[in-house]
Amino acid sequence: MKNTYFEKVTTLLKQARPRLATTYQLTFNNVFGAVAGYVNGHIFVSCGRFGVALRLPSKVLEDLFKDKGVKHLKYFPNGHVKKEYAVLPIRMIKDERQFKKLLGISIEYSLCG
Repeated sequence: MKNTYFEKVTTLLKQARPRLATTYQLTFNNVFGAVAGYVNGHIFVSCGRFGVALRLPSKVLEDLFKDKGVKHLKYFPNGHVKKEYAVLPIRMIKDERQFKKLLGISIEYSLCG
């Protein structure tokens, strides 16, 4: 069975960080109908029907949530908010420089936490 979330997140990661899988142990797991990406066993990205979410430090999240297009991650409509995650709007993902920067912050934060 084709997993479109897996394909989407791996394509984005290959475009933004082509050597990610050679620098870190990169793995993926299904999480509540979505796909989560891990570096060295630490989750840093999630992709599902909500879009693409990155795990980020609180200061970065505070700044991101000032943008009305950024949303909180919830795996289910009535589920709880995953406080360390921001769902990025398509325009931020398409902005290669911004996405690469946020992805780098997410990876570093996840490895430290």
